Amino acid sequence: MDAILKPRTAEEICDVVKWAAAEEQPLEVIGSGSKRSLGRPVQAAHVLDLSDYSGVEVYEPAELVLTVKAGTPIKEIEKLVDDNGQELSFEPMDYGPLLGQAKEEGTIGGLIGANVSGPRRIKAGAARDHILGLEAVSGRGEIFKSGGRVVKNVTGYDLPRGLCGAWGTLAVSSLITLKVNPKPETSATLVLEGLSDDDAISALCKAMRSSAEVSGAAHIPSQGHDAAKTLLRLEGFETSIAYRAQILSSLLADLGKVTRLNESETKATWDAIRNVDLFCGLSEPVWRISVAPTAGVQLSNELRNQIGAKVFFDWSGGLVWLMCPDGKVHDQEIRAAVHKAGGGHATLVRADAATRSSVDVFEPQPAPLAALSGRLKAQFDPNGILNPGRMTAGQ
Repeated sequence: MDAILKPRTAEEICDVVKWAAAEEQPLEVIGSGSKRSLGRPVQAAHVLDLSDYSGVEVYEPAELVLTVKAGTPIKEIEKLVDDNGQELSFEPMDYGPLLGQAKEEGTIGGLIGANVSGPRRIKAGAARDHILGLEAVSGRGEIFKSGGRVVKNVTGYDLPRGLCGAWGTLAVSSLITLKVNPKPETSATLVLEGLSDDDAISALCKAMRSSAEVSGAAHIPSQGHDAAKTLLRLEGFETSIAYRAQILSSLLADLGKVTRLNESETKATWDAIRNVDLFCGLSEPVWRISVAPTAGVQLSNELRNQIGAKVFFDWSGGLVWLMCPDGKVHDQEIRAAVHKAGGGHATLVRADAATRSSVDVFEPQPAPLAALSGRLKAQFDPNGILNPGRMTAGQ
């Protein structure tokens, strides 16, 4: 019989995991469940639900430090720091609508487990780069800590980076300490229309190499009657944005007219890119593919020709969001195209449970790396009770 276990304290989390380890009862670990259908289906009869383990432990705006419990909703965290003129600079996307769930339901624990980052990653880094400290419960039911509440932290092994992106298969995060940053005064987006993919990615890469300090670089190919749009975001003081916009306009003048979106238009545009609005409200399989920026166009052209793929580009061309319009996942074609493009990572973000059970959802690891991952799993979760099967079959 399935059971949903909802601890309210770190000690209760420990008790649940100790019981599960002793009884050899696998656990599916969730926050709100907004990303529950991303990854292979978990083989567990019991759910460890952290949604009741929620709240802010410490917030020091002057020190740019925030410590929260793992079940705290991201929307509450973002409102709290926004009210203090601050932000999570890694700009986490909201997977919910893309996966057919409600929006703004994700928790900070789920965010860290998936290493969720958005368009600003090209400037600010990934979620894992903003973790100062972490308290978690191992698969043995033991609490361990790494890092702390200072921006400069030298404490030995960087465990938070190892746990970030492990999808809850190594340990159950309980307390997370994050670095927050001041919000920019304003923002603007420069837009070029009608560019080919090759010209667009070339323009984005040229802009990223400039002194303009671009914080978002995306390209949306033409969609029906809508012309292709190449987008460059600038953030900061208005005088600085105006100067940097002039630099970019001169740099890209040979590609056509450059128009500018205001602050509200910029926010709406990048929220849509961050949350992959183009593919929301549909059911066809969606892939998230990370390659070198210069390889994204080659990969997308090949997959358009082979499977009729629909794509758009973020991270200056290094992140390709791809949808398979015919309803098939085409995993072999996609992984072959990634290999041909020089290597990278392809993750099947959206597909039904039966499909996710039968293919590699995450990028298959080379044998040496897979062996290292197995040893890490054995150290942190020797009984294999935490999210078994989520990332790879049998683990």
